[in-house]
Amino acid sequence: MRKARLALAISFLSIAAKAQKRPGRADMLLGEKIYVQHCMPCHQADGVGVQNMIPPLVKTDHVLGPKATLIKILLNGMNGEIKVNGDIYSNEMPSQAFLTDEEIAAVLTYVRKSFGNKASSVSVGEVKKIRDAKKSNMPAIE
Repeated sequence: MRKARLALAISFLSIAAKAQKRPGRADMLLGEKIYVQHCMPCHQADGVGVQNMIPPLVKTDHVLGPKATLIKILLNGMNGEIKVNGDIYSNEMPSQAFLTDEEIAAVLTYVRKSFGNKASSVSVGEVKKIRDAKKSNMPAIE
C-alpha cells in the first residue's frame, strides 16, 4: 500500500513538472496579445516580416536557436544589418525592455510556437536572468 502511494505521488509530481514546462493557454493568449500590439505592425500577422527591411520570424535560426539571443534582442533592441535565412535586413528594432519579464517570456514563447515554429518555451526566469545580468553590467550613475 505504501509503495502504491509513493508511486502515485511520483507520477503526480512527474505530470505536474511536465505541465509546468508547457506553456498554458493563458500564456499563449498573453503572448499573442503582446505580439499583435507590439510586434505585428513590423513582423506582420503571419510573421513573415518585410523583405530586406523587417526579418521574418518563421523558421529562422534567431527564433528557433538559443533563447538568450531572442531575449537580448527584445531587451536591447537591434540596429544594423542582420542576415536571416540568407537575406540581409537593416531596419532598426527598438528595445522592448518596457515589457515585463512575464510579457517578454509570453511573447517569445508565442513566437517560438507559432507560424509553423516548434521550439521550447521561454520562461520568466530566463528573461529575468538576462535582464538582471544587463543591469549588473551597467555603469554606475554619478
